[in-house]
Parts: sequence; C-alpha cells; structure tokens
Amino acid sequence: ISPINQMKTANGNTSVMDMFEKGQVLKICAPMVRYSKLAFRSLVRKYNCDICFTPMIVAADFLRSIKARDSEFTTNERDRPLIVQFAAHDAQSLADAACAVAPFSDGVDLNCGCPQRWAMSAGYGACLINKPELVKDMVRHVRNQVDNPNYTASIKIRIHKDLRQTVDLCQKAESAGVSWITVHGRTTEERHQPVHYDAIKTIKDSVSVPVIANGDIKYLRDVESIHELTGVDGVMAARGLLANPAMFAGYEDTPLQCIWDWVDISVEQGTPFTCFHHHLIYMLERVSSQPERKVFNSLSSTSAVIDYLQNTYGSVHDLKT
Repeated sequence: ISPINQMKTANGNTSVMDMFEKGQVLKICAPMVRYSKLAFRSLVRKYNCDICFTPMIVAADFLRSIKARDSEFTTNERDRPLIVQFAAHDAQSLADAACAVAPFSDGVDLNCGCPQRWAMSAGYGACLINKPELVKDMVRHVRNQVDNPNYTASIKIRIHKDLRQTVDLCQKAESAGVSWITVHGRTTEERHQPVHYDAIKTIKDSVSVPVIANGDIKYLRDVESIHELTGVDGVMAARGLLANPAMFAGYEDTPLQCIWDWVDISVEQGTPFTCFHHHLIYMLERVSSQPERKVFNSLSSTSAVIDYLQNTYGSVHDLKT
C-alpha cells in the first residue's frame, strides 16, 4: 500500500489537496453512471486507487427528493477520499448540494463534460464548457458556502476544437478558486477517437492548479507515460478500471483475487444482482472465451454466478495452496 492510501481525509483535518503535494501521480476512479457506486469504490480502493468519484448526480433532483438522495448517494466511513460529482446549471443548486454532502465527503466536482443529449439539452454537462462565467460563479458559490476550508471544488471538462477557449475556461475557473481540473482529452463530439494528450499538456502548462488527465487509461504503465507526456498531477480511469479494477496495482488483467473480493463486497453490501453481474461481465471479458461469456452472461442469480466462478476459475483458497 502506498503511503498515500493510508492518508484517509477526515473533515477539517486534512485535504485532498495535500495528496497532490506528495509528488506522486494520483490514481483516480472516474465518475461512472450506475458503476462508480460504493461497492465498486470499495473494490478499487483495495487496489491502489487514491481517490474515487461518485456517479454524476443531478443536483436539483438530489435537493428535491429524499428518495433521490438515498438511492444516489451511499457511503461509509472507509469510503474516503471521496468526491461527489454533480450536474448543475445554477450556482445556488450546486452550493446547496455541496453543503448537503460536505459532512460525508472530501469535495464536489462539477460535471462540464457529459456529452449525452439529455444532459446537454437540460443545460448540464459539456454545454457548460461554453459558459465560463457561469462555471466561475458556480465554483465561487461552493467555495464561499461550504464552511470547511479543506473541502475541494473541482471541475471535469472536455476540450474545445479551439483550445484557446478551453484555456480561457480553465483560467477563469482558477481565478474563482477551483481546486483542480480534470480534462477528458476529447471534444464533445468525439467518442472513441484518440485522446488529445497535447491539449491536456497545453492546459496543464497554462494553469497552476493540479490537472488530471482522463481518457483511454488501460494499464498502470499508461499512468506513467501520460504523466511523462503531459506533466499532469494525476490520471483518472473509467473503462480501464471496469475491465480491470486492479489496474492501478499493476495487474495486466483482473486477478482472481480481485474477482472474489468483488463477490465478497457485493454479498456484504447487498449489491443488486444486475450491478453485481454487469461488473463481472466487464472484469471477465478479456480473460474468457466467447462460449464462456455466452454462458456467463445468461446466468440469472448470485448463487449461479458464484457456482460458475468456482467451477471455472477455482476459489482464492486454491490460489493459496
């Protein structure tokens, strides 16, 4: 375990910002709709993930409904450092949501990168990269209204075709007191095209707050090469961690131990079957054959999945003997 992982942030005492001072490249689990929930965060934290994000939560719904709060935001005392990501399009909603989660987390992040049509048409996500003054206002509101000075306010963005606009956005956010900026190195229109690491480097060079690179990080070696390429302070992975939650610990493919850890965590936390199963489908994709996947994907109960894993891969106890 790296020393960084032992530094659990607690309200008011230490800040996530101290982690950037350590000079290590931080390894971060991205906000992922349906997937970066408590159970999965608990898993990746066992495998050298330094900071985890919740899935994106719509701030207005979160404030309006107790039901939304209970279903969208679940945590426990070991789930730290934790950043709660919100979608919002007005400063007060974001600040109110931040104040609501501040006692249970280490910072909030404003989503300025989600390219989905529903988000954009509601004024959330990636359309905010074209509203730098609004972003600035939102960051400032969180900064002013959360009374813990160590609580962070960060943003996660995509890039513009004209990078000068992105640099302007980042500099404006910096002037409002943004804690750090995560840059997904693609434009709003791009999906699976190569990541523009040169753009991430340009942004890193133009602000003094920490910058996190996001996009196409599949192996631990990518963390180092992207750091070399861009000078960023951390990297954030999404699909790479879904495929291999032990990626940040240097495993090329999901190790058996990690698969059984997921079973234990899911059973302990009462993870719904669909979520439990979906994660395993991702984890096993690179290590199983097409016929095996077909059988596995059709399983419909936790006990059937556990039997299958036991029969196909053996238990962790077999590893140890």
